[in-house]
Amino acid sequence: MLFENVKGYDMPVAVGILASRERTALLMNSTIERLPFDLLEALNHPCPPVTVTRAACQEVVIRPPFDVRRLIPAPTHTVLDAGPYFNMGLLRAQDPETGESDVTIHRLCVQGPDRLSVYFVPGRHIDQFRMKAEKMGRALPVSINMGLDPAVYLAACFEPPATPLGCDELSIAGGFRGRPVELVDCVSIAGQAIAHAEIVLEGEILPGERTREDAQTNTGYSMPEFLGYPGKAQAELPVIRLTAITHRLKPILQTTVGPAEEHTNLVGIPAEAGILRLVESSLPGRLLNVYAHSSGGGKLLAILQFQKRSIADEGRQRQAALTALAAFPELKHVILVDEDVNIFDSNDVLWAMTTRYQGDVSTVFLPGVRCHRLDPSQSPEFNPALAADGVSCKTIFDCTVPYRMKERFRRAEFMAVDLAKYL
Repeated sequence: MLFENVKGYDMPVAVGILASRERTALLMNSTIERLPFDLLEALNHPCPPVTVTRAACQEVVIRPPFDVRRLIPAPTHTVLDAGPYFNMGLLRAQDPETGESDVTIHRLCVQGPDRLSVYFVPGRHIDQFRMKAEKMGRALPVSINMGLDPAVYLAACFEPPATPLGCDELSIAGGFRGRPVELVDCVSIAGQAIAHAEIVLEGEILPGERTREDAQTNTGYSMPEFLGYPGKAQAELPVIRLTAITHRLKPILQTTVGPAEEHTNLVGIPAEAGILRLVESSLPGRLLNVYAHSSGGGKLLAILQFQKRSIADEGRQRQAALTALAAFPELKHVILVDEDVNIFDSNDVLWAMTTRYQGDVSTVFLPGVRCHRLDPSQSPEFNPALAADGVSCKTIFDCTVPYRMKERFRRAEFMAVDLAKYL
């Protein structure tokens, strides 16, 4: 949706651009089925970014003093929100020791005229850069880029082990498009911004400064999380001091809502590519496709389409599921299906679970494994057997047919009909 008349602002707001797998595939010159494979091809053939001297994102330059709250219509989603948020801001920063770059999306709450709080999930690369800079007593320069090529957003959502520390995800976006992503030097900090962004916020993460996420509202909550529940406000978050705002002549603010299909596509499609890569390395040719289902927000549920070529492949489908679970710690459930099941059709997947699955012999439980703390069921209060919040019983649902029984489970076949002869 494009909101063209936002009260109090001249700037339109676009939301949900990638909230459809079909539309995402179209924007990426791909198909629903091919998306993870095309991303994997780009991961294997990166194209590093280049620096240009002139950029569309710097057609307008605004220097302090300014009030970002009056210039850019950051949305507040619910009455419990800690404040207005920038949700599609791609942070770019450099390791203060090595100079290596990284880009990631983090929620940014507007805390004042030139202050934002930033929430880093533990282990994020830019947070590691921040901690290094803080130990040196230095601020970490960052650019916040909004309104970008979908290839840039998807590439930025790759996670380890597919993209280890030091991997510049913009190279994956360049590999996908077959041309380098263009960067431009920032106007107020020693950093770079994405040249074709609609809007760029330049700033520094201040060493030693922290703020409560809901300091402006005292609601106790942050914003809707990707699993659909209100998130708790964080007690101490790093602070970004804005040093400049640059944008196109007529910019559009791009944003997203936490619990929605857009989050699934942003984080799920790169995860699919990562799973395909890892399983292919150990079981070549067996895993046909992967879908990070939207009911898990792109993180907690994956459907794996596995082909058993002979009786010797029996059990290897579960090995593929274990590989996926080991590689992506936030993954909670894996559903395994055969090659004749459409993994993008939930009815077809549930049909396989109903007719090709018996709970006592088709389920593998992996109790006491670290997962995702935003799942409210992953707590000792819900399950006393769990040692701490964020620990889960991971589960494999094997909905594949035993190879020796494949004939018995052959689906009814209907003749193809050329409707053009009748319509």
